[in-house]
Amino acid sequence: MSGRFAARLVVSISRADVGQRISLRRRLPTGEYSDVVGVLESWSGNTLSVRRRDGELVEVPEEIMVAAKVVPPQPPPRRRPRT
Repeated sequence: MSGRFAARLVVSISRADVGQRISLRRRLPTGEYSDVVGVLESWSGNTLSVRRRDGELVEVPEEIMVAAKVVPPQPPPRRRPRT
């Protein structure tokens, strides 16, 4: 077996997932990949709008999306142990 592996890139979201938390991988003009995780706020025309947890709104053209899926809600913040 070689040291290389192949990842299966699947887009498993639809317009019906607006309001859900998603993980999305997009291909940048440089050829690199970048991930966006957040709430899918809208999918109008060919553009997805994803709100990250820091409040930033990221718009992703549909044609550069290479993989996406619905993910569980963000876990609540952990409490620090008392000292």
